[in-house]
Amino acid sequence: MLSLVFDISIPAKDYLRVYQGTANRILIRSQDGRTVSLPARHLQPFLTHSGISGRFIMDFNPQGQLLNLRRLT
Repeated sequence: MLSLVFDISIPAKDYLRVYQGTANRILIRSQDGRTVSLPARHLQPFLTHSGISGRFIMDFNPQGQLLNLRRLT
């Protein structure tokens, strides 16, 4: 299983673009330098009034499908 660790900080006003329909993916750079385009809906459970921030880990299967996304800190 492939895992990527990344830090993210998205202010609530920027994540609002997802609800407005002008954005649906978020480009993320992992700590090891790889870039992933993640559907924004996967981050919705972590949304607070101030936005989304913290360190996260994504687990993928060998075909590249997202299996798990969780906050580390």
